[in-house]
Amino acid sequence: MTVLVTGATGNTGRHVVAELVRRGERVRALTRNPAGARLPAGVELVEGTHTAPETLTEAFEGVTRLHITVTAGLADVGADLVKRAVDAGVRRMTIVWGGYVGPTEQAMAESGVEWTRLEPQEFMSNALTWTDSIRTGKVVREPFDLPSAVVHEGDIGAVAATALVEDGHSGKVYNLTGPEALTTSERIAILSAALGHDITLERITRQQAIDRLLADGVSVADAEYVVGWHSDPPVEARTVVDTVEKVIGRPARTFAQWVAEHADRFKP
Repeated sequence: MTVLVTGATGNTGRHVVAELVRRGERVRALTRNPAGARLPAGVELVEGTHTAPETLTEAFEGVTRLHITVTAGLADVGADLVKRAVDAGVRRMTIVWGGYVGPTEQAMAESGVEWTRLEPQEFMSNALTWTDSIRTGKVVREPFDLPSAVVHEGDIGAVAATALVEDGHSGKVYNLTGPEALTTSERIAILSAALGHDITLERITRQQAIDRLLADGVSVADAEYVVGWHSDPPVEARTVVDTVEKVIGRPARTFAQWVAEHADRFKP
């Protein structure tokens, strides 16, 4: 069995790869930059992107299981990607949604093969957007201070790998959270304790938050969606569930554990 992982060097994709390798599976990783992939030894690297499914004929050869992470640009071609995968012999798929059930998620659900949809809430790795301001000014600039049941990307990868390898997950939709709903201030306090110095939360306006995303190249529609989501998170985003533990057999990792893994990235 060969598993193709798209977005294999992304926030969640590399964790899917690592977990599949840990389980002894044969993994083919799709990435735009194989030379800089930094994935575990033994992974077969294939250059490409899932947003160009017409180029993936060779990547699909011998593949029976597929993992997709929904990214920008996939909505327009996602249905074609799923069809090509099924036509090539893929019989089980997992997908990390894009925040709502879009064309790719729908195509997978209607594909006629086994599928599992992962609906993680806010990623713990979103805190990495604070690295520069913490390193240079010991400050975090955000417009809102609301609770969010942030989830570790490694736990998302572990759930995906479990659904790909083990039976019993077909047709399931998994809402994924961490074990705590933490406000921005509470996450900053955890970071402060780990780094050994105080970090200040500086409130900015909603428009400043949108403008910041626009400056990073995010589209107007996406920037307004992201900031709007954070201004009024859905109940699922602030409600802790134990799906991770039920699927993989251990508790979801805490934000403090995530910080311990990444603390050096916040230091000067």
